[in-house]
Amino acid sequence: MVRLINNGIYLIRGKQALEVKDTNVLYDLAGQPVQPEQLPQEVVLDRQSAQQNTMAYQILSRHNTSGNMEQLKIRFDALTSHDITYVGIVQTARASGLKEFPLPYVLTNCHNSLSAVGGTINEDDHVFGLSAAQKYGGIFVPAHQAVIHQYMREMMTGGGKMLLGSDSHTRYGAFGTMGVGEGGPELVKQLLQKTYDIKYPGVVAIYLEGKPQPGVGPQDVALAIIRAVFNNGFVKNKVMEFVGPGIANLSVDFRSGIDVMTTETTCLSSIWVTDEQVKKYMEIHGRGEAYAKVEPGNVAYYDGMVHVDLSKIRPMIALPFHPSNAYTIEELNQNPYDILKQVETEGRKQLDNPKINFNLTDRIKNSRLFVDQAIVAGCAGGSYENIMDVAAIVDSQSVGSDYFSFSVYPASQPIYYELIKRGAIGKLMQAGALIKTAFCGPCFGAGDVPANGQLSIRHTTRNFPNREGSKPGDLQISSVALMDARSIAATVINGGRLTPATEVEYTPADSEYEFNADIYAKRVYQGFGQAKPETELKFGPNIADWPEMIALPENILLKFAAVVHDPVTTTDELIPSGETSSYRSNPLRLAEFTLSRKEPLYVSRAKAVHALEKERQGIRSGQKNLSGVTEELRAVAEQMLKADPALGTAENALANTGIGTVIYAVKPGDGSAREQAASCQRVLGGMANIAQEYATKRYRSNLINWGMLPFTWDFDENITFEVDDTIFIPGIRQSILNEDEYITGQLVTATGVKEMKLQLNPLTQDEREIILKGSLINYYAAE
Repeated sequence: MVRLINNGIYLIRGKQALEVKDTNVLYDLAGQPVQPEQLPQEVVLDRQSAQQNTMAYQILSRHNTSGNMEQLKIRFDALTSHDITYVGIVQTARASGLKEFPLPYVLTNCHNSLSAVGGTINEDDHVFGLSAAQKYGGIFVPAHQAVIHQYMREMMTGGGKMLLGSDSHTRYGAFGTMGVGEGGPELVKQLLQKTYDIKYPGVVAIYLEGKPQPGVGPQDVALAIIRAVFNNGFVKNKVMEFVGPGIANLSVDFRSGIDVMTTETTCLSSIWVTDEQVKKYMEIHGRGEAYAKVEPGNVAYYDGMVHVDLSKIRPMIALPFHPSNAYTIEELNQNPYDILKQVETEGRKQLDNPKINFNLTDRIKNSRLFVDQAIVAGCAGGSYENIMDVAAIVDSQSVGSDYFSFSVYPASQPIYYELIKRGAIGKLMQAGALIKTAFCGPCFGAGDVPANGQLSIRHTTRNFPNREGSKPGDLQISSVALMDARSIAATVINGGRLTPATEVEYTPADSEYEFNADIYAKRVYQGFGQAKPETELKFGPNIADWPEMIALPENILLKFAAVVHDPVTTTDELIPSGETSSYRSNPLRLAEFTLSRKEPLYVSRAKAVHALEKERQGIRSGQKNLSGVTEELRAVAEQMLKADPALGTAENALANTGIGTVIYAVKPGDGSAREQAASCQRVLGGMANIAQEYATKRYRSNLINWGMLPFTWDFDENITFEVDDTIFIPGIRQSILNEDEYITGQLVTATGVKEMKLQLNPLTQDEREIILKGSLINYYAAE
């Protein structure tokens, strides 16, 4: 089904893959040796030139401004944000001197459009967004018109382009476009005509062959790949390059459905070969000129390969609490009790709350798993072909009048229109399905939240703990399993009994599609290149500026406010999704939710330390003297002097040593691109994270852009961290200036003091300056 090849790969003419196992011998995909003399004469196996023949290299080189392909400085062709992130981005860019959007910037409204909390604050954000598009020359897509990535597919993609989005599922590879999802500060850099700076990434071939069986959909292929590569980091921070003869057997919608899920592999980006099907897609959408043939050169070299036989992919289900926790539906149906019992055991460890009754085995009836809810939605599930096939399977049968429910969210109004025109919506409504508008809520916990204890199956992007909207602090738990829309439909017509679509007979829907351009033309504000600087930004009462963030002091004293030993800590756990999204235009209010589902006492601990830092800043500024501070701050000063007598006096120690919080997590940052996972810590006085590794580049970049130190630490069984332990790091500012890779600190615990080494993996010069200045905002303000 899926096989990983962890050796170099030569791809000949886009079809023939040869594995490099040793210096002189190549092997085909069947494991048979191939001698170089057996290849056509015009094929020259030169690794250096072949590396430059990948699609990724070709596109990156055209967008690189550094003149050095080892250290890239990328300028993108367009940007996109949704209504959770664009307010903060515009506010940050505005504070840094923004006058006009220098490239197309699409502001969509698909995340806060239904969050029913906070009174007017969601719509206030939308009003702000439209005023920003008018003032600075942006593109504004009103609520319910389209989810962010569907609009970008339909209207902004193009062969050889690069698009940057403040959403982790910014993936448009199927259209020959490299999409990158990052935190908002990276978009601010582009708005200020700066660059996206990264080392040249590894490139891994995703070689597709064969043809999917009837009933197998794009989510099945995606989950099979994610299962194979996530835990071993096979494509982490690399580009996934889709090649091979199997691509021709997939529609553009099918390809895009696989592609959007590549985010869950932790890759950097993705790119696919384009062909006549992509050209036709562009022509249907009135953008024929945006098509370009994208393909590898005659001989291309890759750092590894994921070999996928599409004909062997079976319907999949990703059980709680990660898309990589995937099984075939057939194997789950054959052994439901043992598999679900194992998922329960692992899930309870992850939830780490004995008061929560996480139970899946109680859903087994007559040796089959029954689910409570089904949803097809968002950038992954809400495509035209997915919903057409769902309608063909359901075809006016009954969802039933019991607890089981079924909702469908078309990803854009043009898709909705076409589904109505072709009768699909009528079939679904007649069956009892609820048809809703373009909204991402089911992906992040702001729509169709199940009842306590229920299991929902969804063709969406993620199934992290509580991402469906449950609140562990209130002892609520429900959970999500990811599936393809077709198997969801098969389960629907069987009353919620888990059923793969390969077990039902249906005629796949006609994939012919017409795009009604009037729907966007009459409603979307197209302001790029037409900035109106006289326009006043419209601020609602919840839209707040960022609080002041100080420059990095000479020394720092870090207090552990949270210690998380889970194998992976997601951004959802660092800052929850769902209703909290409504507060993302108010940094201080949003920060109240930081780690609330994982470590409920984090906020109060962080505030207590931040109060000490605020008091310390009075000493620094000369507004206070030692006699005017609290006993607690004086005790902290004494601790500093014990750690480093060279500080001299308590006043000197306090004047030159910042006091902040630190979080330790084994592998933080899996999941969303949202920068608030870092900014909320910073707003509460966070100065650093310590990790054994960071799950994604996105999260590490977010830490840096908010002025936080992204330490890594080689695990040492003789050192343990506990909440309220402290680390004193003298000379940290000088260490950053010196470009030191290893930083020595003194860990103070209840049992004594230990010296320990922390690592700062190489930082670019700009990243060092951002940390020294205290945040990206300060960095640009200084310019």
